[in-house]
Amino acid sequence: MNELHIYTDGAARGNPGAGGYGVVMLWGNKAKELSAGYRLTTNNRMELLAVIVALQHLTKKKIEVNVFTDSQYVVNSINKKWLDTWIKTDFKGGKKNKDLWLQYYQLAKDFTVKMHWVKGHANNAYNNRCDVLATTAADNNNLLIDAIYENEQARTKA
Repeated sequence: MNELHIYTDGAARGNPGAGGYGVVMLWGNKAKELSAGYRLTTNNRMELLAVIVALQHLTKKKIEVNVFTDSQYVVNSINKKWLDTWIKTDFKGGKKNKDLWLQYYQLAKDFTVKMHWVKGHANNAYNNRCDVLATTAADNNNLLIDAIYENEQARTKA
């Protein structure tokens, strides 16, 4: 395999709740795993953050990146060009996760990203590994703070 394959997954214990993401990156015979947990977030934020973090870890630009995820939210937003519409309308109508989508949009400009949907909790070993990484990260005691999300939650409750 001389293509880059990235498998991602996100998880949340409660939605919102503690969450995490997991990433498995495969290039030739090399593999790299990434994960982190957050004290208060959503499943969709973790699904999207997994893709962002994977792209942030790439040192080679202008390459084809195949992303495999069980998140239809992520795949459809990109493949069906919903994200393009959200950006043109400045996320009108209260579309969620603007901060992360704008991050993804900027990062993706450096690559040819191809999104692929895989069935979650099925027979894909890499997707299953990402699930273990994401849930383990969500269950960790040293959780990070998803500051933008927590600040938004605080404003809506005020």
